[in-house]
Amino acid sequence: MRNHTADARVFKAFCDENRLQVLAMLRSGEKCACVLLEQLQISQSTLSHHMKILCDSGIVTARKDGKWTYYSISQEGSRRAEEMLRELTDFSDAKR
Repeated sequence: MRNHTADARVFKAFCDENRLQVLAMLRSGEKCACVLLEQLQISQSTLSHHMKILCDSGIVTARKDGKWTYYSISQEGSRRAEEMLRELTDFSDAKR
């Protein structure tokens, strides 16, 4: 049986324009929170909220270095999200 709570966290990560913009920026590699803040023109607390959702989903990982946090896309989390979407929309599996 699927863990729909974990699945919902992944889909929640994709359901916001700012989070999609963050993911687009991270496609080119790891970024410091300060760079994301500059590009998005949102408050630090709003960025923190979005990054928590992305990290909780497993799609993004965080790395602390001094006072800054650096974010990158998790290859494993990305693969898991892709597999989840494929499984949830696979009609051939529904008859089993």
